[in-house]
Amino acid sequence: MDKHPIITDLETRKTSKHYDPTRRVSSEDMEVLYESLRLTASSINSQPWKFIVIESEEAKGRLEKTFARKNFHNKKHITDGSHVILLAHNPRYAIEDFAKVVDTDIANGRGDNSSESRNRALSKFSFAESKMDATRNNAEWTKAQVYIALGNALHVLARLDVDGTPMEGIDPELISEEFEQELDGYVCEVALVVGYHHPEGGNAKLPKSRLPRKDVLKIL
Repeated sequence: MDKHPIITDLETRKTSKHYDPTRRVSSEDMEVLYESLRLTASSINSQPWKFIVIESEEAKGRLEKTFARKNFHNKKHITDGSHVILLAHNPRYAIEDFAKVVDTDIANGRGDNSSESRNRALSKFSFAESKMDATRNNAEWTKAQVYIALGNALHVLARLDVDGTPMEGIDPELISEEFEQELDGYVCEVALVVGYHHPEGGNAKLPKSRLPRKDVLKIL
């Protein structure tokens, strides 16, 4: 039996360690990636994220400055990769944020515009409130939603035959300072480098390696 294309995607996908600075990802492929991020699932459809795309040389220069204190080895990914996406989350996701989602749902035909229907939809926000601390910070929950988007993006890149590198080796504090206006209160603790691996560098020629299924999967 032929191998399912999803498995082929995942078997061939690698986290690139060395990018080819001469290759750029097409605007058509990037548009597919952008739309996949927008369509990602999230808890209570909260969508508590913001995706900042680093594409221009000017923006890359700004991001490179945020490696001034640590994770120096990752700076080359900014220089050599085609794009970098900052995946940011809202650390204080409030009822006003969720109301925007609910009103968009209503505008898209998911429910009617009556006060009763809208209030019923807004009642789902109680789950977000359950994730808040005493200061009404629910960053732990909203950050988890960003990782759903990251996983979705990695598979989309594999389908497009484009490489991607998830990167927690960044400096959230300096990124918050450098991109304060763009983030507007959101926090970035993980980024995604997008591009094409260098044919002679890093792990490009190494075989895929994962723990055996029996170590990670149990069917009850």
